[in-house]
Amino acid sequence: MPGWSCLVTGAGGFLGQRIVRMLVQEEELQEIRALFRTFGRKQEEELSKLQTKAKVTALKGDILDAQCLKRACQGMSAVIHTAAAIDPLGAASRQTILDVNLKGTQLLLDACVEANVPTFIYSSSVLVAGPNSYKEIILNAHEEEHHESTWSNPYPYSKKMAEKAVLAANGSILKNGGTLHTCALRLSFIYGEECQVTSTTVKTALKNNSIIKKDATFSIANPVYVGNAAWAHILAARSLQDPKKSPSIQGQFYYITDDTPHQSYDDLKCTLSKEWGLRLDTSWSLPLPLLYWLAFLLETVSFLLRPVYNYRPPFNRLLITVLNSVFTFSYKKAQRDLGYEPLVSWEEAKQKTSEWIGTLVMQHREIGNKKSQ
Repeated sequence: MPGWSCLVTGAGGFLGQRIVRMLVQEEELQEIRALFRTFGRKQEEELSKLQTKAKVTALKGDILDAQCLKRACQGMSAVIHTAAAIDPLGAASRQTILDVNLKGTQLLLDACVEANVPTFIYSSSVLVAGPNSYKEIILNAHEEEHHESTWSNPYPYSKKMAEKAVLAANGSILKNGGTLHTCALRLSFIYGEECQVTSTTVKTALKNNSIIKKDATFSIANPVYVGNAAWAHILAARSLQDPKKSPSIQGQFYYITDDTPHQSYDDLKCTLSKEWGLRLDTSWSLPLPLLYWLAFLLETVSFLLRPVYNYRPPFNRLLITVLNSVFTFSYKKAQRDLGYEPLVSWEEAKQKTSEWIGTLVMQHREIGNKKSQ
């Protein structure tokens, strides 16, 4: 695949940024197009720091703009599609999430066919596989097992349907007579520097005497470090363009995790931030079954008030289930087909993330000192 080129959607996102940074290190890559929903000075500065021989083009556009997508895809060898509306609490309307995640993906697939782009990698989520109940135990699941989300919530539903569309598009005939090859990467929770979830957790804790709210005690998960998640996308793009590897990858999905220890989300938050004096809340909390039914009650209230008032519950049954389930996966299939091995060890990932959390803590203290003066 000498002289290939790649479009990355969602280039301003947590994962998309990291993929762009790693793509510039690909020796045979001639051009990277980075599609941003919003593009400002911060994004411009990030791109200007990249050391690469490849041409890097920033494009500002909407994933629902079909003409924009066709222009973005023109002349590309591959598309890595990470753009998504991630909204487990339902802050955005259901239609907005379905439009971005499902319709946007379909429009991008159509653009690939029109622009003769033969390779399409989709950033999916383990949430397309569940968990459907906090009582269900799924340990080290693999692709040959059938796990599918039954939630009607817009985020897991839209990601599930978008993944189905991507895999069904494999083998589509391009306008020039070529063939579209697709695959999907099901990512577990992604952590690392610049993670918005971690940033919010830390900032909230710092306003609460450095106490981290306990909300995921009963989970066993295997999160993936952002650098390893990005690396899997690079390998998928390479492999789908390799005539020897491609046949076994086309139309397939892969679970992407790494060697981060299986642990609860609460333990992960504590491990990454304890060096900076943050600690888990030890006070009493509601039993899980009661919390689940309280979520159901709040969802019912939200539904009943919808005609007159937009009440958004602080949590819902999906979130309670995801944060308190035993739900882990194996990356052996990705290892076999894509040659995937985590680039970053758990110890290194932990250190990098902890150091970044340290900068958040220092910023908070500096602001506090200025206010007290």
